[in-house]
Amino acid sequence: MKFSFTILFSFFIGIITYAQDISALIKEGDRLERVPDEKASFRKFKEVLKISATNIYALNKCSELCSRIGQREINNIKSRSEYYLAAKIYAETSLKIDPNNSEANCVMAIALGRSTMSKSGKEKIINARELKRHVDAAIANDPQNFKAWHVLGRWQFEISNLNTFEKSIINILYGGLPPASLKQSIYAFEKSRALRPEFVLNYFEMAKAYQKNNNTAKAIDYLKILITLPNQTEDDPEIKEKSKTLIIKWK
Repeated sequence: MKFSFTILFSFFIGIITYAQDISALIKEGDRLERVPDEKASFRKFKEVLKISATNIYALNKCSELCSRIGQREINNIKSRSEYYLAAKIYAETSLKIDPNNSEANCVMAIALGRSTMSKSGKEKIINARELKRHVDAAIANDPQNFKAWHVLGRWQFEISNLNTFEKSIINILYGGLPPASLKQSIYAFEKSRALRPEFVLNYFEMAKAYQKNNNTAKAIDYLKILITLPNQTEDDPEIKEKSKTLIIKWK
């Protein structure tokens, strides 16, 4: 009896230690992301997955971080492609575990959006359709997902800005895409802003939508707000520099 109790006690101690290890790694991964040191954060979340390959939080974080890091690999196309592929694989793994997970659908939409920029023709259209499906699922499962609203805004903006010839080709060859408009794009960006007022990238993309919609004054106002916000990702300093350039250009 005593021997059985010792085994049982050791088993529960092992479970507690295991959970504490994962919790500590996730906490450190989150801290490194805030620094921001996104490659170090990515490595930390990969450590979580070595212990627990089905940890959805770590899978989603790895996917999102790969999409961000890959975007900055502008001088290394091979590295960029590898990061984008990894972003999709992490998202796919997360979705296999929980197809209704809002964040998993959101990071898949982000991964598709990043990789779509380097595609053309049929593959780009297929990605655009898949992106819309995943971002809709992300919002349906969590209407408070500010990143999903932002991604929807960007999708609406990009699709609404296709020229007549491009839309005609898409309709003829691929059966068209879901409807999109600048008004819908702005609505989605504003939803994201309401949910996360300090989201730097959202202000930048929203300003472009307002300017395209002939409201340059509001676009500039949002860029001015953006510049005052604290940096939260490694991309934010560059976004602020681009915003300053746009303010001068649009005045």
